Amino acid sequence: MQEVTLDMSGSLNLAVKRCFPNAHRVTDRFHVQQLAFDAVQETRIHYRWEALEQENLSYEQARKLQQTYHPEVLPNGDTLKQLLARSRYLLFKHHRLWTREQQQRGELLFTRYPVIQKAYQLSLRLGEVYRLSTCKEQAFKKLALWYNDVEEAGLASFRTLARTIQNHYLGILNFFNNRATNAAAESFNAKVKAFRNSMRGVRDIQFFLFRLAKLYA
Repeated sequence: MQEVTLDMSGSLNLAVKRCFPNAHRVTDRFHVQQLAFDAVQETRIHYRWEALEQENLSYEQARKLQQTYHPEVLPNGDTLKQLLARSRYLLFKHHRLWTREQQQRGELLFTRYPVIQKAYQLSLRLGEVYRLSTCKEQAFKKLALWYNDVEEAGLASFRTLARTIQNHYLGILNFFNNRATNAAAESFNAKVKAFRNSMRGVRDIQFFLFRLAKLYA
């Protein structure tokens, strides 16, 4: 075997290293970019909790003064709390793919929370390293520039991501040998899990495997 695509699990890396010592270990692109998306969402969730807390404090203050509390309503009809909650899915997409409603919401979000915009841009730049690099050397240079952007941004979640990438950079750079990915295996694994969940668990493993083979073989 010449190449094995896997995630960043230490036990799996060790197993592949022992079973296929001469194979190139490729860290799957999906898992790296998923960590970047998680870092963006962590930043958004941080501000969402702040907005919730501020709304609770404002409500309590209004109640003490025997007044009616009216939250700020943005031009698209969202309150700050709703803006942060409803912006979840647009942060997974490139801004070129946003709908008109998402474009308006994204502009409001980035105007109010420039740190979220900074995190979103860092995730896009990491994706561009994969999309635009044609060889290891080029990818290594682009990753070095991305590290500099992360240091300048000062976001804790992305610093953690940068250290994770640094610890697995050999496997990440091996992706650019043949651009191998285990997307097909991940897709099939999702189908198996969905099939298992639809049966609300498995009691007879042999019959489950039989049905699985009939459906997907």
